[in-house]
Formats: sequence, structure tokens, C-alpha cells
Amino acid sequence: MNTFNVNSPFLYGVTAVVIVYVLAQSLFFLIRAAKRAGELGISSSVVKKTILSSALFSIAPAAAILLGVITLSKFLGLPLPWLRLSVLGALTYELPAAEATAIAMNVDTTMTLVDAKAFASIAWVMTLGIIPGIFLVLFGLKKIQSGIVSIKSKDAKWGELFLSGLFLGMISAFMGMLFSDVRLGVPGFIPIVVALISAVIMAICGLLIKKCNIAWLEQYALPLSMLGAMAASIPVTALMG
Repeated sequence: MNTFNVNSPFLYGVTAVVIVYVLAQSLFFLIRAAKRAGELGISSSVVKKTILSSALFSIAPAAAILLGVITLSKFLGLPLPWLRLSVLGALTYELPAAEATAIAMNVDTTMTLVDAKAFASIAWVMTLGIIPGIFLVLFGLKKIQSGIVSIKSKDAKWGELFLSGLFLGMISAFMGMLFSDVRLGVPGFIPIVVALISAVIMAICGLLIKKCNIAWLEQYALPLSMLGAMAASIPVTALMG
């Protein structure tokens, strides 16, 4: 009986087919958009400049996605994280969903996963958990947007507070993971320290953007804060571990 392989050629093949399909869609709409721009009288130089600038500014967010793929590939292999984070998933959802399922099934996330049952369970949780968001956007986005516009039109300050409250509520759902191991003593505070370092880096980027008018840094603030925190986690773990 063959051992299940999270990096099997079959999984690579399925992933490649899906990603090629998505890339073909992107290329199709890019060509259509360029033709439409010509019909509207937009010069080819402007179109080329827009495509180039968009491609350059997509590099920074892609760096954060690559970090997520590398992190998940440690115990899920490369094909599944590559597929999830290239097409639909987001690091803020995929990683917690995978880790929560792995912990529930007593899977060691520091080792490459070889259990087909655990792999299938994690893949299903990651997939099913994100589907409601797709249907919510498809069928409820217009109503949600109209409701937000209505609130803002009645009271602009309350509208801003409402949106800030929604955002903080979403963030608080992930904050609990930082404090899950504090009972272990000093090592349990490592995630909190690393998160604070990331927050400081993000705050510095924010100040540079607002005070020094470094607008281009806005696209790189997230990957810089992630990379900086990951680099800092090495000495922090050595000191506190």
C-alpha cells in the first residue's frame, strides 16, 4: 500500500490546471480591456503604463502570499497551499483554518503531513469555510453597501465608527490565537511579542506614508511588516524559547 504524498504529481497536475485556467481568464480580460480602452480613445502609452504600474505594485502583495505558501507547505505540501493562495484564499484565513483543523486531529504541524484523512479534512475545512463569503458577496453585497451608504448619509461619524467596529471585530477573531499559549509561561508570549514587532513596523510605515508622503510605501507596508516580524521571530524565539 502506497503512502499518501502531499506533493504527489497528481496534486501538482490538478493545481497546475486550475491556475492555468485562472491565468487564461486574466489574460482574456486584459486583452478585452486593452481593446475597450482603444475604443474609448485612450492612448496605447497610457494603457501600457497602467499595465506596467499595476504589475509592479502587485509584486509586494505577492510576497506576502508567497510567505503564506511557504508556511503552509511545511505540513500540507506545496500543491494545496499554492492552489488556495493563488486563486481564492487569503493568508489570514487559510493558515488559521489549517492549523485549527490540524490541532483538532492531533496533527504535528512541524512535520510534513502524510495522513490522507487529515489532509482531506484540512482541505475541506479550508474550502467550505470560505464558500459562504462568496455567496454573501454574490447575493448580499448590494444590500450591505446600500445599508452602509444609508448610515453614512445620516451620520458620517457614526458610519466611520460602524465600519471601524466591523474591522476590529474581524481582527479580534484572530487575536485569540496569539494568547492561546500564554499559560505555558515565557515561551507562550513569543507570538504576542512577534505580533507587536509587526505592529510597530506597520506603524512606522504608516507614519512615513502620511508624514513624509511616501505613497508607494503603502503597497509594501504589509509584506515589510510580515518579513520584519518573521526575521525578528528568530532572535525572539532564541531569547524567550
